[in-house]
Amino acid sequence: MSATRRVHTYPFEGEVHGLELHPKFEELRESDPLARVRPPYGGEGWLVTRYDDVRTANSDPRFSRNQIGEDTPRTTPLARRGDTILSMDPPEHTRLRKLVSKAFTARRMGAMQGWLEELFAGLLDTAEHKGAPADVVRDLAEPFTIAVICRLLGVPYEDREKFQHWSEVIMSTTAYTKEEAVAADASIRAYLADLVAARRGGEYDDLLQVLVSARDEGDRLSEDELITFGVTLLVAGHETSAHQLANMIYVLLTHEDQLALLRERPELLQRAVEELLRFVPLGNGVGNARTALEDVELSGGTVRAGEGVMAAAVNANRDPRMFEDPDRLDITREKNPHLAFGHGAHYCLGAQLARMELRVAIGGMLERFPELRLAVPADEVEWKSGGLFRGPRRLPVAW
Repeated sequence: MSATRRVHTYPFEGEVHGLELHPKFEELRESDPLARVRPPYGGEGWLVTRYDDVRTANSDPRFSRNQIGEDTPRTTPLARRGDTILSMDPPEHTRLRKLVSKAFTARRMGAMQGWLEELFAGLLDTAEHKGAPADVVRDLAEPFTIAVICRLLGVPYEDREKFQHWSEVIMSTTAYTKEEAVAADASIRAYLADLVAARRGGEYDDLLQVLVSARDEGDRLSEDELITFGVTLLVAGHETSAHQLANMIYVLLTHEDQLALLRERPELLQRAVEELLRFVPLGNGVGNARTALEDVELSGGTVRAGEGVMAAAVNANRDPRMFEDPDRLDITREKNPHLAFGHGAHYCLGAQLARMELRVAIGGMLERFPELRLAVPADEVEWKSGGLFRGPRRLPVAW
């Protein structure tokens, strides 16, 4: 089947600015919903862009995350490790997820809210004391989300510059070479190994201690799984939230009608965060590939057993088959089953924490600075490139 299909090179040709979606995604969603693509690494695969197909690829057990290798289509130089929770299928995935899920219960997350509010208020105090302009990225989003994951996992905050750099390299697509990514991965794994060794010599009240205990006392995960789990939580725990918070502030400040409505009706904050999660593209298009374990029918054709599928969640969240007027930001939207945190067994463990961080930060900024605005023209905001995540390098704001 694939021999008769046009193969699209991914990433698609042509520049997009800021948080714009590449027009090729919409074109394929309507004309070629099961598109053959050639990403920069691995082999060819399929790209799905419609909501139902993306959800199926994320959750249907006929698609495996475990069947991966160097030939699996991907956008990053490094192939996913087989011992990461992101590459496991049930029951192995279920085993690891249970180990860490207790750290993300509704009760524990609720108990963190007061601390989150105090932490972010302190960052706002500092920004206000320094005076405008402030940089949302460096002054607020990064220190906030890094402090949260450091407290949860048990990583020294003063080491943030080291692990921020390693994370950036590991999550790059074209900004760094494969050799640099391999070196960064080795460095961050060695760093986590040292933290693990410290946990074996003392008592700590953090998630890393929970994982060490599960390794040493219950033998419920291997040493490599322990280290990889720690790396995954550290990287994902601050990279995604920091980027998305800065992105959402930018979107609000460039959609004046919705910003005015949220200021007028702050009770819409929770709904606004959900709409921003739907509307704002965090990633640069597609997620990790899954491999079909058997033939699967999707919109536009059949994925054969052994073939890889990449799912464009950012485009599925704009599918008119699911969302009314999907390209319009509407913070009053009621029906909003977005896929920002995935779907199925791999639904993001930290989704509740991420939502809380976003509500605390967005609500706190708008309450503290009622006249919050961009300090530079929107078209002068500089955006990161060459990585999995989108986001401004700097986001100067005034009030």
